[in-house]
Amino acid sequence: MNERNSNSVMRRKPITDIGDETAKNGLFKSLGLWQLTAIGVGGIIGIGIFTLAGLVANGGPDGEGAGPAVLISFLIAGLASAAAALSYAEFAGMIPRAGSAYTYGYVALGEIIGWFIGWDLLLEYIAIVAVVAIGISGYFTEFMSGIGIDVPTWMQGTPDTLDGGLINLPAIVVCVLVTFILSRGTQTFGRFELVAVGLKVLLILAIIVLGFFYINTQNYVPFVPNGFGAVFTGAATVFFAVFGYDAMSTAAEEAKDGKKHMPKAILLSLAIAMVLYVLATLVLTGMQNWQDIDPTAAFAVAFQSVGLPIVATVLSAFAVISILTVMLTFLLGVSRVWFSMSRDGLLPKWFSGTDRKGTPARVTWIAGLAAALLAGVFPIRLIADLTNIGILAAFVVVCVAVIVLRRTRPDVPRTFKLPFMPWVPVFGVLSSVFLITQLHWETWLRFGIWLVIGLVIYFFYGRHNSVMNPKSPRYIEHPVDPH
Repeated sequence: MNERNSNSVMRRKPITDIGDETAKNGLFKSLGLWQLTAIGVGGIIGIGIFTLAGLVANGGPDGEGAGPAVLISFLIAGLASAAAALSYAEFAGMIPRAGSAYTYGYVALGEIIGWFIGWDLLLEYIAIVAVVAIGISGYFTEFMSGIGIDVPTWMQGTPDTLDGGLINLPAIVVCVLVTFILSRGTQTFGRFELVAVGLKVLLILAIIVLGFFYINTQNYVPFVPNGFGAVFTGAATVFFAVFGYDAMSTAAEEAKDGKKHMPKAILLSLAIAMVLYVLATLVLTGMQNWQDIDPTAAFAVAFQSVGLPIVATVLSAFAVISILTVMLTFLLGVSRVWFSMSRDGLLPKWFSGTDRKGTPARVTWIAGLAAALLAGVFPIRLIADLTNIGILAAFVVVCVAVIVLRRTRPDVPRTFKLPFMPWVPVFGVLSSVFLITQLHWETWLRFGIWLVIGLVIYFFYGRHNSVMNPKSPRYIEHPVDPH
């Protein structure tokens, strides 16, 4: 049966549709290899080092942190992420289209799977932008304090995280700022990202080199103070800090040579990030006892603790700038997934509109303002856990999809083929499922509620308006070659 004319929720989008579709209604191609790599590194490095490393090491309010073994938490998350990265690289070299995991799931496993992952990513990416904004807020407060300005307590955070807190105003402002930058166009964004990521890497290298001279090896004892349960929970928490390449792959349609450059950019960005993560966590937990590490502005406070307040102030200023790149990468991701789902008819056509610069400005601003709302009123741990369960679910889908498509469509040209098939993606599935089980049950509940809402929208709107549905007005308006 022709899948194009099927009314089943498992109908799959033919790979042959992709080229014609992007040519007729695509985004501007302006990103080269190093700009793509910068976007990937920009999405991976930032919140993990500057905020989550301290949160996981210290444990936050419950005090059940991983301690110096936060390094192991990052390695576990990175290993699981590497398996998924290889799967993403194969897909990116085969289907250089906006949408990332949403598109891969749609092509390989069917429309309902693609919908769930796309709907999932809309929430997860917006939530990640919010988490990063909260992290920036902590460093902004430290910077202002360092130059003698006390930020009023009521605007520093929410009542759940800070006595006297009312709203996280700096986080809201920075969400609006990055939305404005991204709305200026992909070319402008790509240039900004390349420069900002270069500065970020130099900053982290400076932190590592300077901090090395203040390491006290006694701080590494005990290395695993709360058992490996805390280490695994930490790995689940920091997981979203090691997969910025996922959001970067949503920009495949805007790459000058997506089939050639996307796989390289994905693997390069993850490799660079993991080396820096390992070195940075060693320095952080060596400078301070894990119980004294600040969970919101870890490195700034660590340098204060060794008598370098000026370094802490400079670090806070540069941390704010460098973490912006994470927000930009994931805001890019959510806007491109949203755009792609709308173009496919699963969401209203209005969302796939672009401005004269070829930018989906409508969804960019909607997503940015939604992130500002989350960042302003919710605590960081709640949002961080929510993001991780969704991304881990997306990784499971992509790893399964690459196995399925290797068997069902071995004829499709691939510029990159992941090694040790199917063991690498199988490991990706198992490790992702394991990390999901380490998250709190409340996270599962919130995730389930979001998916149920998505299911209702799909059956009442998406299924009937899909470009894959012969009875859909979108199908009539944009017929696609059925072969």
